[in-house]
Amino acid sequence: MLDAMQVHGPDSFVGKLASTFQGSADTTFYIIALYFGSVGIKKVRYAIWAGMLADIIGVIMAIIIGYIFFH
Repeated sequence: MLDAMQVHGPDSFVGKLASTFQGSADTTFYIIALYFGSVGIKKVRYAIWAGMLADIIGVIMAIIIGYIFFH
């Protein structure tokens, strides 16, 4: 993301799309590690798969929304 911002600038299409990617798929493992660890859940079972599926959908939607709003 930093390289995209330095090369293309924060107001470019690439900069806005990189920011949207970062915001849409940033916290999956953080949420699992922090919240599951704080309550003592050791078997995350399908939570990682559901989180990764949500990340993939988030990236795809970020591309679509980026093209609609910024292009």
